[in-house]
Amino acid sequence: MSELFCYVVSYDIRDQKRLQRIHKTMMGFGEPLHYSVFRCDLTRKGREEMAEAIMSLIEKDADRVMIIDMGPVDGRVEERVEFLGCDHREHQSKRDVIIA
Repeated sequence: MSELFCYVVSYDIRDQKRLQRIHKTMMGFGEPLHYSVFRCDLTRKGREEMAEAIMSLIEKDADRVMIIDMGPVDGRVEERVEFLGCDHREHQSKRDVIIA
Protein backbone atom coordinates (compact mmCIF):
# COMPACT_ATOMS: atom_id res chain seq x y z
CA MET A 1 0.00 0.00 0.00
CA SER A 2 1.24 3.49 -0.83
CA GLU A 3 2.11 5.86 1.98
CA LEU A 4 -0.41 8.61 2.74
CA PHE A 5 0.65 12.23 3.07
CA CYS A 6 -1.32 15.07 4.60
CA TYR A 7 -1.91 18.13 2.43
CA VAL A 8 -3.58 21.36 3.46
CA VAL A 9 -5.21 22.98 0.45
CA SER A 10 -6.47 26.55 0.47
CA TYR A 11 -7.93 28.45 -2.44
CA ASP A 12 -8.99 31.93 -3.48
CA ILE A 13 -11.31 31.71 -6.48
CA ARG A 14 -12.64 34.93 -8.06
CA ASP A 15 -15.76 33.57 -9.78
CA GLN A 16 -18.68 32.11 -7.77
CA LYS A 17 -19.37 29.27 -10.26
CA ARG A 18 -15.70 28.23 -10.31
CA LEU A 19 -15.62 28.49 -6.52
CA GLN A 20 -18.54 26.07 -6.22
CA ARG A 21 -16.96 23.65 -8.71
CA ILE A 22 -13.64 23.72 -6.84
CA HIS A 23 -15.39 23.14 -3.50
CA LYS A 24 -17.35 20.18 -4.91
CA THR A 25 -14.17 18.73 -6.43
CA MET A 26 -12.23 19.14 -3.18
CA MET A 27 -14.96 17.30 -1.26
CA GLY A 28 -13.86 14.24 -3.26
CA PHE A 29 -10.26 14.59 -2.08
CA GLY A 30 -10.46 15.65 1.54
CA GLU A 31 -12.19 17.07 4.58
CA PRO A 32 -13.16 20.75 4.76
CA LEU A 33 -11.64 22.59 7.71
CA HIS A 34 -13.13 25.90 6.55
CA TYR A 35 -15.07 26.61 3.35
CA SER A 36 -11.94 27.15 1.27
CA VAL A 37 -9.44 25.12 3.34
CA PHE A 38 -9.23 21.33 3.14
CA ARG A 39 -7.18 18.60 4.76
CA CYS A 40 -6.44 15.86 2.25
CA ASP A 41 -4.76 12.55 3.19
CA LEU A 42 -3.53 11.28 -0.17
CA THR A 43 -0.90 9.18 -1.83
CA ARG A 44 1.58 11.05 -4.05
CA LYS A 45 -0.48 9.88 -7.06
CA GLY A 46 -3.66 11.13 -5.38
CA ARG A 47 -2.02 14.52 -4.88
CA GLU A 48 -1.14 14.65 -8.59
CA GLU A 49 -4.73 13.74 -9.51
CA MET A 50 -6.06 16.44 -7.19
CA ALA A 51 -3.72 19.07 -8.66
CA GLU A 52 -4.74 18.10 -12.21
CA ALA A 53 -8.44 18.33 -11.29
CA ILE A 54 -7.89 21.77 -9.74
CA MET A 55 -5.86 23.04 -12.70
CA SER A 56 -8.62 22.01 -15.08
CA LEU A 57 -11.12 24.20 -13.18
CA ILE A 58 -9.28 27.38 -12.21
CA GLU A 59 -8.61 30.52 -14.21
CA LYS A 60 -4.82 30.62 -13.98
CA ASP A 61 -4.59 34.43 -14.23
CA ALA A 62 -7.27 35.15 -11.60
CA ASP A 63 -7.45 32.26 -9.11
CA ARG A 64 -4.91 30.95 -6.64
CA VAL A 65 -4.58 27.57 -4.89
CA MET A 66 -2.03 26.76 -2.20
CA ILE A 67 -1.06 23.15 -1.41
CA ILE A 68 0.99 22.59 1.76
CA ASP A 69 2.67 19.20 2.25
CA MET A 70 2.44 18.39 5.97
CA GLY A 71 4.32 15.11 5.63
CA PRO A 72 3.31 11.50 6.23
CA VAL A 73 -0.08 10.97 7.84
CA ASP A 74 1.50 8.70 10.44
CA GLY A 75 3.95 11.46 11.36
CA ARG A 76 3.33 14.53 13.52
CA VAL A 77 0.60 16.19 11.45
CA GLU A 78 -1.83 16.65 14.33
CA GLU A 79 0.89 18.36 16.38
CA ARG A 80 1.62 20.82 13.56
CA VAL A 81 -1.93 22.11 13.13
CA GLU A 82 -3.41 24.39 15.75
CA PHE A 83 -6.99 25.65 15.85
CA LEU A 84 -7.96 28.67 17.90
CA GLY A 85 -11.56 29.10 18.96
CA CYS A 86 -14.15 26.35 18.63
CA ASP A 87 -13.01 22.82 17.84
CA HIS A 88 -13.29 22.15 14.09
CA ARG A 89 -14.41 18.58 14.81
CA GLU A 90 -17.56 19.94 16.47
CA HIS A 91 -18.50 21.58 13.16
CA GLN A 92 -17.82 18.34 11.30
CA SER A 93 -20.04 16.31 13.62
CA LYS A 94 -22.95 18.71 13.07
CA ARG A 95 -22.95 17.70 9.41
CA ASP A 96 -23.01 13.97 10.10
CA VAL A 97 -26.18 12.21 9.04
CA ILE A 98 -27.46 9.25 11.04
CA ILE A 99 -29.83 6.87 9.31
CA ALA A 100 -31.67 4.50 11.62
